Amino acid sequence: MVLMIYNTMTQKKEVFKPLKEGEVRMYVCGPTVYDYSHIGHARTYTAFDVIHRWLEFKGFKVTWVMNITDIDDKMINRAKKEGTTVFELATRFSQAFFKDMDALGIKPDVFPFATGHIPEIIEVIKKLEKNGYAYVIDDGVYFDVSKFKDYGKLSKQKREELIKHRIEPNPNKRNPGDFALWKFKKPGEPSWPSPWGEGRPGWHIECSAMSSKYLGEQFDIHGGGNDLIFPHHENEIAQSEGAFGKKPWVKYWMHTGFLNIKGEKMSKSLGNIIPIKDALQKWEPEVLRLFFVSKHYRSPIDFREEYLNETKESLERIYTFLEKIEKLKVVSKMEKQEKEMLNKVKKAIKDFENAMDDDFNTPKALAVVFNLVKSMNKFLEGRTTISSKLKEEINKFLCMFFYVFGIPKKGRKIVEKELVEKLVEILIEVRNELRKKKDFGLADKIRKKMKDVGILLEDTLTSTEWKLC
Repeated sequence: MVLMIYNTMTQKKEVFKPLKEGEVRMYVCGPTVYDYSHIGHARTYTAFDVIHRWLEFKGFKVTWVMNITDIDDKMINRAKKEGTTVFELATRFSQAFFKDMDALGIKPDVFPFATGHIPEIIEVIKKLEKNGYAYVIDDGVYFDVSKFKDYGKLSKQKREELIKHRIEPNPNKRNPGDFALWKFKKPGEPSWPSPWGEGRPGWHIECSAMSSKYLGEQFDIHGGGNDLIFPHHENEIAQSEGAFGKKPWVKYWMHTGFLNIKGEKMSKSLGNIIPIKDALQKWEPEVLRLFFVSKHYRSPIDFREEYLNETKESLERIYTFLEKIEKLKVVSKMEKQEKEMLNKVKKAIKDFENAMDDDFNTPKALAVVFNLVKSMNKFLEGRTTISSKLKEEINKFLCMFFYVFGIPKKGRKIVEKELVEKLVEILIEVRNELRKKKDFGLADKIRKKMKDVGILLEDTLTSTEWKLC
């Protein structure tokens, strides 16, 4: 099955064909670092991390860029409120964001900061001015939406409808829907020199400048949350195609569905925003990742504690199955029933691949995983051996699952078990040394203490065995 991707621009699934064979260039809008990033961000970035992983799994060379907005009205207002600088604010919250991404295993190739690309931003604005799309008034440089005939093609709304929802305060603009490319300096605000005067970039222009620097003037995938379709992505298209003169600027537009909290929209007014750092205090990163992929990336997802607990239990079943497989003795001979199971595993691999190729249908792929684990558990009841061929195919399937979904192969349960085993072996070694020295009193004390915590030691003529009691 070929890879199909739902394109927001065409509103249908399309066969994925990158602009350059074998290579994929992807840009995902990152956070404005004026506060801690929340689980809505985590959902979106996990979705694109899985997309990134699947593309790599299929053999594509992927370059993934995610920007950091570190200059913005929200940042200026927050810095003033706290009595600090925009730079300090950006440093604090960008570092917190990187810590969250590291914990979740989300790893874009490039994290460009807006303030680190002022020259590139100015160059794009100069091109827009030269091409007749930009004009200067008293408070900055603006994009003239009336000059871009395709304005509204992503959000599928007429320009007249769009500008009703995008009225910025300056009455000197040519059109109510015109948006700022460069804002002139106000007292106490960070600013940079430009051909038009001291100031700072508007929000939208940074993405056009940074994406073109790292991915070229045309690239394959642009992603973000549904809330960015208008005005952000609509404006990005207008200014990028206006500046570079190439259409389409982006071949495939991808957007994630909203994350709600117990059925309600996440918002400051409701006080239900959950920072990623707080969610990570309560749930393991792999549990959060598995929860996010339990719904299709384009679908809304409802964040509830009971759903997270169910996800945790589901992940434990997979880890327990992995542990069970690892304990079985491997033999070369394959039984007739094992041949049947081998075919089931091979079919599961194909079904998983087909699900992921169908617009990254992670819920369907997950169903394949859980169904196979269930049937394999039933098959393995009472067995102590497994054929090398069947185990190899199971490992192939599980490795695909762990890699694509970004789940560590050794979860907390297995790591803790290994740690306990090592500690027990150390205590047995110490106890044996004490017995050699005829310090039977301390040796017996260790044995009693271990029994108290549920570890029973059994001395034989040649060694000391242990089991949980």
